[in-house]
Amino acid sequence: MRHRFLMLLAAAALPALVAARPQAAPVAAEAPDAPFTYQKLMVPMRDGAKMETVIIRPRNQSGPLPILLQRTPYGVPASGPGKVPGSWASLVKDGYIFVFQSMRGRFGSDGDFTLSTAVHPADPKAVDEATDAYDTIDWLVKNVPANNGKVGMWGVSYPGFAAAVALVHPHPALKAVSPQAAWIDYWQNDDLHRNGALRLSYTADWVSSLQVDKTQNKPFDYGNVDTYEWFLALGPVENLDKRYFHGSVPMLTALLDHPNHDSFYTSQNWTAALGKTTVPTLNVAGFWDQEDPWGSWQIYQKQQANDPDHLAQMVAGPWAHGTWQGKMDALGNIPLGRDTGAEFRDQIQTPFFRYWLHGTGERPSFEAKMLQSGSDLWKTYRHWPPAGATPTDLFLHADGSLSFTAPAKTEACRDYVSDPANPVPFRERPISPTYPRPEWRWWESADQRFVDHRPDVLSYVSAPLDADLTVTGKLAATLMASTSGTDSDFVVKLIDVLPQNYQQFDMDAPLGAYPRQLNGYEWPIAMEVRRGKFLASDVAPRALTPNKVIAWDVPLRDHDHVFQKGHRIMVQVQSSWFPVIDRNPQTFVPNIARAKPADFVKATQRVCAGSRVTLPVMGSEPRL
Repeated sequence: MRHRFLMLLAAAALPALVAARPQAAPVAAEAPDAPFTYQKLMVPMRDGAKMETVIIRPRNQSGPLPILLQRTPYGVPASGPGKVPGSWASLVKDGYIFVFQSMRGRFGSDGDFTLSTAVHPADPKAVDEATDAYDTIDWLVKNVPANNGKVGMWGVSYPGFAAAVALVHPHPALKAVSPQAAWIDYWQNDDLHRNGALRLSYTADWVSSLQVDKTQNKPFDYGNVDTYEWFLALGPVENLDKRYFHGSVPMLTALLDHPNHDSFYTSQNWTAALGKTTVPTLNVAGFWDQEDPWGSWQIYQKQQANDPDHLAQMVAGPWAHGTWQGKMDALGNIPLGRDTGAEFRDQIQTPFFRYWLHGTGERPSFEAKMLQSGSDLWKTYRHWPPAGATPTDLFLHADGSLSFTAPAKTEACRDYVSDPANPVPFRERPISPTYPRPEWRWWESADQRFVDHRPDVLSYVSAPLDADLTVTGKLAATLMASTSGTDSDFVVKLIDVLPQNYQQFDMDAPLGAYPRQLNGYEWPIAMEVRRGKFLASDVAPRALTPNKVIAWDVPLRDHDHVFQKGHRIMVQVQSSWFPVIDRNPQTFVPNIARAKPADFVKATQRVCAGSRVTLPVMGSEPRL
């Protein structure tokens, strides 16, 4: 189970040998025909702390080679791989010295692991992840035999952040960086929150796995088949600490103490320290990343703002968290028709490092390259978001339809009752724990029919499209809505509804295949939550006025998708998304994590005329 846990935690983006060896262990005897040699040592930092570091080099190395460094909290390999890992295949042809390092305070490395992403460029005595990266690179180029003096950093998820943060004060030898599924802000829209709404189940699993024991990545034991049921019985979020962790997870304690977007979070937004872009950077993201869907785009935009040499690049595709580093021929149940992960590695990642670290091949010329979902075609853009997209409003109507025609102001509202005692599940029940099983990886692309007839979920559906509709750029929703409570959440989902005759279904297919077919599949393209108390301010939240219709802005992030001819567009609206997001009590309280049972009340939600999703339409809009 530990193997699968780390594979999912690091999003299958760490090479297979790292995923298979989450803990430091005695070095296995190397076979004489193994393709790599292995060395484990301790690398000193400026404050005297030493970091557990593994060096894996080609056995038959010819000439000096560049170094590819990955810093990780998930453990370094215990031995060299017996054969070339598939995700390394194209890199190995060029030749690299692979280096893996346990981050400060994890496994065999000295110090404390705090999960802090703060940097301190004005303090020469401070140590942080940026200084540890600098010191590591400095030591490697001076002490690793037969290196060519050039270092690249790469990684997905936490290793992606560890690569990106090295850009704050890059070592002169750092010549190329690929932060993949990285993050910049724990409060805004990645691992721990979405627009200030706490990511409940992921906090319980991920944070505890990193802080309960420095020598392992141990998943939390729910002792229950259905985590939905477990979290519902838990009550207020503070009970996680009171009943289970008892102060052993400092980051959880900090989350409980900091419900608003205060300096605890803003002081850790390390991109504020980025200046002129001087290191070639390949940012990579998945449009269906269930863990870190936002940060990589923000790093790219920050770099792009001061990038006179055009060194910042952005790549994204129809991928879940890190899945581009493995075989990626299907997005959950949605087939892609070919191994798009291999395409990314062979055609984008490898040429990037080849040019900047070996000095051979052509310089990557694109600024943005997207594997467009719906068409499954690679698209290259001179800028992102690209020019030519027209913001186009798709309106929600009282009869449950969607159209490009604005409703009359007198059009009626639709309503539903949101009950915190019966929240809408974020995926089909029973809901498995986050890591030991694969359901977590694919839930953002899962068929939404499992909720579209709940009385507390509103569905709006368009007529079949008479032509393809391409949306490229930033998506957003605006709800004109009210609640009878003094606080509330609204969740908006933009969905591509596949035709009922999308595929020929085999009636002799095995048991369980029938409900998984793609005919009529409600494929979510973008989904997001907005918490009412933060509408006016994320620093000084305030209560809502009961039953007052106001505008709820719901960012739906960047996408590149084709709604094909004959498909329909659906929008779903609901007020809970449990337990991936904590329950809003629907009574305003200063700290939802410490709400009392009596604060959790039913509320009547209304969605009214003027509610819309704004699509960046390329070309002309089809008729609905």
